[in-house]
Formats: sequence, structure tokens, C-alpha cells
Amino acid sequence: MLIDGHGRTVNYLRISVTERCNFRCQYCMPEKPFSWVPKENLLSFEELFLFVKVAIDEGVNKIRITGGEPLLREDLDKFIKMISDYKPDIDLALTTNAFLLPDAAQRLKDAGLKRLNISLDSLKTDVAAKVAGKDVLSEVLKGIDKALEVGLQVKINMVPLKGINDDEILDVMDYCKAHGMKVRFIEYMENEHADKALKGMHGREILAKVKERHTIKALGREGASPSFNYLLDDGYEFGLIDPHKHDFCESCNRIRLTAEGFLIPCLYFDEAMSIAEHVKKGDVESAAGVLAQVLKDKPKENRWSEEELEDRELSKRAFYETGG
Repeated sequence: MLIDGHGRTVNYLRISVTERCNFRCQYCMPEKPFSWVPKENLLSFEELFLFVKVAIDEGVNKIRITGGEPLLREDLDKFIKMISDYKPDIDLALTTNAFLLPDAAQRLKDAGLKRLNISLDSLKTDVAAKVAGKDVLSEVLKGIDKALEVGLQVKINMVPLKGINDDEILDVMDYCKAHGMKVRFIEYMENEHADKALKGMHGREILAKVKERHTIKALGREGASPSFNYLLDDGYEFGLIDPHKHDFCESCNRIRLTAEGFLIPCLYFDEAMSIAEHVKKGDVESAAGVLAQVLKDKPKENRWSEEELEDRELSKRAFYETGG
């Protein structure tokens, strides 16, 4: 069992397999050129898997593959199959923008993937293009349909932004309800790589939009999930991911591994330790030692606060390197 320095059980590993992305979302990396880390700098899937086995053997029972856009990493389904074959009952999921899903969904399902989190910030073609930096909505919706068709569980993530898509909160919720998917609204996480003109919505503002049409009941957090859940008067359940709330970090069970081999104890903090040298040598014992140190150093909470959005400290974290 993995325990951090504050007594929290860590059983969830998020693995970023690439920092590359085919979108340029305003809240992530709108100005980043379409370039990428040289392939030789990335850990191979075999090297990543050496560490994954250590993590699983120590108690990790939930793994999420992220990016960048993870479907840009060639042969991703083979990596997923490695993990699934090693521990068939593991909760194995992937976060994606869905643009490449029409062709990839069946391969992912066959490899052992169980769940998807898909970003959907608008149901309007022009707004989706404004957020993502190019025309994407048609392919994204096709990707969602294909994922559901092959039997993958799907959750939708939406980041409401003032003056951009804040008028679509209920529309996206209705779309998800009609397709049997849970939606989770995510407070915009301020960071130095985003468009400086963006203004996110506070959790209470998002809930106020929902209350314009529905009565809601607070259900609370489910285990160590980052989502605070609510129930509508019609029985539909949705979530709110509010990293600025005081209790957000209390039950954090996550660590992150980047494609270059950096273990990151907290999404907000820049501190990280590398396992790259060790796994390249096949030295799993030393990699396990790095993991132990990262857990010991894991901070109690992030630096975000419940202050008004314009007063909050900006994170230097490049979310496209860690998957958010």
C-alpha cells in the first residue's frame, strides 16, 4: 500500500504519454507552436510499463492515460493491453478530446480500456472552434458516438468560461443526459500558459446556472474523486470539479507520471523527481525508491484558494504535460 507523508492512501496513477496535442485550447496552450519533445526523450511503453508494474504491485488499482492528446501516441492500444493483461480488473481509463476516437475507439476497447473522459466545451460549431483553435465539433461528436457504440463508459468534462460558453451549461447537461453520460463542470484553473483574457466561472456561479431550471441536492464527494456530485430533481447526477474549494485536497489519492519520466506529486506544484534513468536501466528498485520519496514529499494541499478568481495565484504548471 502506498501512503503519502500526510497519511493518505495513494492508489491512482495518471500517466501522460505525450505532451503533443492537436487542439490549442484557450485554457491550456493557445500560443504553443505545433512542436513536440523529441521521441528519444520519451520513455518507451516498455519502460513506462516497468514502473506501472511497481505501482500496481504496491497498491495502485486505478490508472488514467492522459496527454497532451494521448491518441497522438502511436500504438497506445498496445500499452493499454500491457496494463490490462497484467491486472485485468484494474480501473483503466483515458482522457481525450475525442477527435481521433472514431478510428480508435474499438481498438481501445479491445485492448482493455474501460472508461473515457472526454472534453466537450460547446455544442456550437463556432464556439467549439474558438475554444479549441480549429474546427473540431463534428469529429468530437462522432468520437463520442463511436465510444458509446463500442461499449466504453463515457464522462464529459466542460470548462465554463465567461462570455464564451457560459450560456451552454444547461445545453451540454441536456446532451449528456440524453446520451446516458455524466457531465462534470470544471472550474477554470488559472495558469501561465492560458489566454490571459479568459475569465472562468466560480463553482457557485455554475450551480446558479443549473438552478435556473432545476432544484439540486448536494451528494458530496464519492470516495477520493475530485468531483463533488449533485442530484437534479429529475434524478440525473452531475459533478463539479472545484480545485479551489478548501476540502478538495483532503482525500487526494493521485500521483502523476509524465512521458519523460517525471513523477509529479501534485498538479499545482512544479516539483518533480525523475525515474527515467532507472527504468532505462531496468532498475525497478531505484525507481521504487523515487516513488517512495515523491510520496513522502507530496504536499498537503495545492496553492489554489477560494478567493475570487481574479485574486488567485497563477500556476506555472503546463497542464498539457501532466493531463490536468
